[in-house]
Amino acid sequence: MSLLSLEERLTFGEKLHMLNIGFIFLVFLIFGVGFLSLYSAGGGNIHPWAFNHVIRFTIGFVGMLFVALLDIRFWRKMAYPFYLIVLFLLIAVEVKGYIGMGAQRWINLGFINLQPSELMKAALILALANYYCKRDPEHITNIPSLIVPALLILLPTALVLRQPDLGTAVMLVAVGVTILFLAGIRIWVFLLGGAAVVAACPIAWQFLHDYQKQRVLTFLNPESDPLGSGYHVMQSKIALGSAGMSGKGFLQGTQSHLNFLPEKQTDFIFTLFAEEWGLLGGIVLLSLYLCIFLYGLLIAHRVRNQFGRLLVMGIVTNLFFYVFINVAMVMGLLPVVGVPLPLVSYGGTIMISTMFGFGLVLSASIHRDIRMNTNTY
Repeated sequence: MSLLSLEERLTFGEKLHMLNIGFIFLVFLIFGVGFLSLYSAGGGNIHPWAFNHVIRFTIGFVGMLFVALLDIRFWRKMAYPFYLIVLFLLIAVEVKGYIGMGAQRWINLGFINLQPSELMKAALILALANYYCKRDPEHITNIPSLIVPALLILLPTALVLRQPDLGTAVMLVAVGVTILFLAGIRIWVFLLGGAAVVAACPIAWQFLHDYQKQRVLTFLNPESDPLGSGYHVMQSKIALGSAGMSGKGFLQGTQSHLNFLPEKQTDFIFTLFAEEWGLLGGIVLLSLYLCIFLYGLLIAHRVRNQFGRLLVMGIVTNLFFYVFINVAMVMGLLPVVGVPLPLVSYGGTIMISTMFGFGLVLSASIHRDIRMNTNTY
């Protein structure tokens, strides 16, 4: 009996039994850090952020299980349709999007302000994984074979840059390039592309918005405008530097609770957490993310089909970029680009996108023995 027929006979109960409990436990632990941080950000009150965070996580957790229990072949069939739906939503944002904080990035659905650019990261990973699982490894570096993945990456990136959202655009390109590398694209393609990017930097600089240019200049010299564009990073550094090894204690962070630290519930929530729990607390949180990343690598290693492997690696790499950019940003190692911390920062779309991605990882784990026909879908 083939592996395929064995997988098709899995019952609902057997799929539940095959859920990766260790992975789910790590997700709950990081969510717990997020709840405590948002409770602290609210001044020791479950409102206005911690309560909504619990509701969103609960909905996301149910959705994660639903996604995980669906056959991985269903998600392969839905890869291109899902990508096109999210691309349509990005176009809809351009036509009639909700404007907030000086940017047009959201669609107001009444109960949530949906940010399609966050969903596009998962959609792009699905589409690229589907594309490369059908390609002959000997011909994937041919110029014609690179046209489709290049369009899949560049179309949403261009729409996101118009919002404008430089941080998300950079992440889309980074995740897309990572999938290309994992699929087996030769190194000379990346060297050539990197050289083209470096050569285009002076031209790209002219197209940046004034505030984006200022962020780059502030990154190079934060003290040049301590009360303006450099304020966020300087206050974050003060909070991190004053925390010490064990922190100032839960609900005792001075920079955050005296309102010196801006956006403490979203982009700078790692600073709030590290100020209260210190270097040790920050290391523990980053270690939890590292464990999820390593779990993803293990799952990808065990999956027997190319689609599932690329999908899992894309999702965990996306998580890595989220964490790396957010933490480096609040430490002043990267310009401030507005990238949230998954499961910890306050936000509805980021929670939906993160839990959907985790559901795909679990689905690949459950259906790891499926061998797909590369000539279908």
